[in-house]
Amino acid sequence: MRCKILVTVLAGLALAACETTSEDAGSASGAGTGSAAGTGSSSGSSSVASRPLSGPEAGSQADLVTNVGDRVFFSLDSYSLSTDARATLEKQMQWLRQNQGVRVVIEGHADERGTREYNIALGERRATAVRDYLVALGTDPNRIQTVSFGKERPVDPSSTESAWQKNRRGVMVVAR
Repeated sequence: MRCKILVTVLAGLALAACETTSEDAGSASGAGTGSAAGTGSSSGSSSVASRPLSGPEAGSQADLVTNVGDRVFFSLDSYSLSTDARATLEKQMQWLRQNQGVRVVIEGHADERGTREYNIALGERRATAVRDYLVALGTDPNRIQTVSFGKERPVDPSSTESAWQKNRRGVMVVAR
């Protein structure tokens, strides 16, 4: 009889140890924004109801990609921002304004044509053009760093015009 009780208790403990917590029960630290602005609760009740139940965490790379877009594209041998690129950067600036604690790195990329040195320099000019536009829109320059990868990190390694267009880009990456 003791053996059956012991086995039952151990089985119950084993099942309790396997319990998983929901994603909403994460850390209370962070710099997210709630949807109920200005409604702080001091009664000890959870603020989970004011947050979306699904979707990426506010201020995360996934949030940026999902809700704004993390990249702009450039023409061949150019670091000039197109109308589409400027529109995307304006959305990125609004996203940065909503996520004040976020710092970002702007990556400059080039396609495979040209020398490594040329493409590193071109990638740097592209990253700088993106940063300068965001700063001109009002973003704090201390929140933005730049880096150039030239042709070293292609999205599409094919040697086609379509691949080259994808690889000529500036990408915003959340730096935590």
